[in-house]
Amino acid sequence: MLVPQISGLQRYENMRTLVPSTCPMRNLLLACLALPFSLFAQDNAKSLSIKGNFKNVQPEPEWVYLYHRVNGTSVKDSCKVAENAYVFRLKMEEPELLVFRVKYANAGSAKQFTPLAGGSNSNQSRDAFNIYAGDGRIRINSTDSFSNVSIRGSKHHEAYMDLQALRKPYDDKMKVLYQDYTKANAKKDTEARDRVEAQIDELESGLKENVLSGYIQKNPNSPAAFYALQQYAGWDINPDKVEPLFNALPATVQAYPTVKNFKEQLETARLTGIGRVAPEFSQNDTLDQPVQLSSFKGRYLLIDFWASWCGPCRQENPNLVKVFNQYKDKNFHILGISLDRAGQKDKWMKAIHDDNLTWSHVSDLRYWDNAVSKQYGIRAIPQNLLLDPTGKVIAKNLRGEALAKKMEELLGGK
Repeated sequence: MLVPQISGLQRYENMRTLVPSTCPMRNLLLACLALPFSLFAQDNAKSLSIKGNFKNVQPEPEWVYLYHRVNGTSVKDSCKVAENAYVFRLKMEEPELLVFRVKYANAGSAKQFTPLAGGSNSNQSRDAFNIYAGDGRIRINSTDSFSNVSIRGSKHHEAYMDLQALRKPYDDKMKVLYQDYTKANAKKDTEARDRVEAQIDELESGLKENVLSGYIQKNPNSPAAFYALQQYAGWDINPDKVEPLFNALPATVQAYPTVKNFKEQLETARLTGIGRVAPEFSQNDTLDQPVQLSSFKGRYLLIDFWASWCGPCRQENPNLVKVFNQYKDKNFHILGISLDRAGQKDKWMKAIHDDNLTWSHVSDLRYWDNAVSKQYGIRAIPQNLLLDPTGKVIAKNLRGEALAKKMEELLGGK
């Protein structure tokens, strides 16, 4: 699964990766300001002061990098280490997950940073760590290695670490499963890969219902409650489950910009939820002719969001081909909506040909800004919606055997 957006450091998944963000960098000595001076006048923003120091850290740190967000945009800032210390000062509109990385004076000694499942400090590289922070003053002490840190002054981070401790048993199991998935994928063992993916889905469901949901219900006023809700909601928001948890958040939290944006995503998810009539749209096909969703009424229709550059999508295509060929003469069709980039229609067409995707295809070639994907709240691919002949959504994100079973249930006897 390929995923854009997301503030801070989220789970690294072999099936779900982050779209690269625009990261402007400003190098300032000693006092490293994470915002231009003009932005310091923002009325709603509060300040965060971060001071860090090193003890017995080898190789010698030369630069510290801080990844955060400014007005919704991902930003990379840096500070030159002086006398084993560094300083960042930020304006904070809301709490967020800050990611710290290091560059050593001897660059060849630096480790390659690889975030792992769960996002907890225990799973990270020795050369990176993260802090969940709001406004105030934070002191960071690194001893023996950059990421071996003690952190003082952040109630938000204390709450975040409490949450991480609760989810650690799941994260540890998830890490092993991702390694198994990677091995199966490298060997092109689709049976093993699908089996591991099902185990990942089951474990993720357990994490959400047994840890995250319970944490939010018991601690709606916790500084980490909204972070937990983001993790619970994931990339495919179930509005019936998420909305009650969202409504439990205090009004002060619901006023944060990111939370307001999340509420919009929640409302969009409700419009495309199970039992709702899928919103109408029109987009051009490979011959630049408009195709309307309503033209497929009277048939079962799988709306498949994908792209030629999306590895997990291409891996799933053989399953779609098998189901399509089995049921295409039984009142079933597929409409592929591609998130390919502008100027790369040839790659889209080649993927259709190479993967033998003989159903309908549309795209506006606007990447993650595809009009239909935004209308439907698509924030990760592959994703799909199954519509009944009246245009009503009856299932979402069916892959592999799950899709085959659903179609057998609907059309197997016809």
